[in-house]
Formats: sequence, C-alpha cells, structure tokens
Amino acid sequence: MKKNRAVVKVMQPKQHQESIASLMKELLLKVGEDPAREGLVRTPERAEKAFRFLTSGYETDIQSIVNGALFSRENSDGMVVVKDIEFFSMCEHHLLPFFGKMHVAYLPKDKLIGLSKIPRIVDTFARRLQIQERLTQQVAETIEEVLQPRGVGVICEARHFCMMMRGVEKQQSGTVTSAMLGAFRARKETRDEFLSLVAAKNHPFY
Repeated sequence: MKKNRAVVKVMQPKQHQESIASLMKELLLKVGEDPAREGLVRTPERAEKAFRFLTSGYETDIQSIVNGALFSRENSDGMVVVKDIEFFSMCEHHLLPFFGKMHVAYLPKDKLIGLSKIPRIVDTFARRLQIQERLTQQVAETIEEVLQPRGVGVICEARHFCMMMRGVEKQQSGTVTSAMLGAFRARKETRDEFLSLVAAKNHPFY
C-alpha cells in the first residue's frame, strides 16, 4: 500500500524552535509595543509555549498514538461512529484559530480501533498549520491506512477567526467539509446512514 504522507513524523528544526520567543519579541516591537513593560515581559516565552503546543502535531507519530490498540472485528460489522470530536486548529493563511467538531465513521473489515484513538488522531492533524479541507482528508486517509476498513467517512464543521475577526467579519458563518472513502463514497445508503447518525441531535452549526 502506498504510504500516506499524513502519518509521517515531521520534526521541526531545533534552531527554529529556539528562536520563537525572540521572534515574538521582534513582533511586539514591530506593532509599536514595548516588550519590556510589565504586562509583556514574559509574553514572548508564553507565546512560544502556546505556539509549540498548537503545532505539536508535527512531532506526533501516528503509530505511537495507535500503540497496538487494534482488535479483531469478531462478529461486529456495523458502522462505528465517533461524533462531536471538538478540535482547535490554526489557519495556515493568517495564523488565526479555527475550531469546531469532527464526526468520524468507518465500516470495519478485519480490525477495530480503540475509540479514544480517533480523537487523538484528529488532534494530531489539528495541531498543525492547516486548512479545513486538508485536515478533513488527512483524518480520513489515516483511519483508512491504519485500519484498512471497508470505508471511512469524515465530516468537519468549523468556524474560522480569519472570517470572524477580519476580512468579511461574519461571526455566524460556518464551514462544512467532508471526506468519503470506500463504501462511503460508493454507496449512497452508507452515506445516508452516516449523515442520519451525525444529525441524531441538534448541533450548533445546523
């Protein structure tokens, strides 16, 4: 099987990591602030810590997350859905947050995965500089590669601060993206079942 680039561990150069705080100090100067004033003295270091956390997905290895939590399917061949997975990510175009919920489903073939591993996979890709479309596809392709199921479906609902705080300034506008692989793409009945399970209760984006 062709290796999915999405699951490859990507390390950031150490020298770039070490320079984040100093770059943040320069940024404060560029916008007309005084990095030496009381409220900002520790801001570069805090910002570095926050930015490293928000981009920690680059240093996360999918295999270490799965960590053997794969189980024989036995007699269960029904759809598995983990919905309302909250996530926060950073838009790669403006370095502003976007946030929302992701719904992930798969049709088992030979293996099942521990349910907590699916939100962890979502977090791995959300904690990178992202666009929503790619984030959705990466999660779907990773589930497919790890489990090799009969199909995978992912729906992502999000709101983007780059649209809310600047630009068009639309605070109530949401974006929905989807990725359907295998049976979810080939069979309308499978997609409809997934959509009905996701919509089984009210969502803030509906």
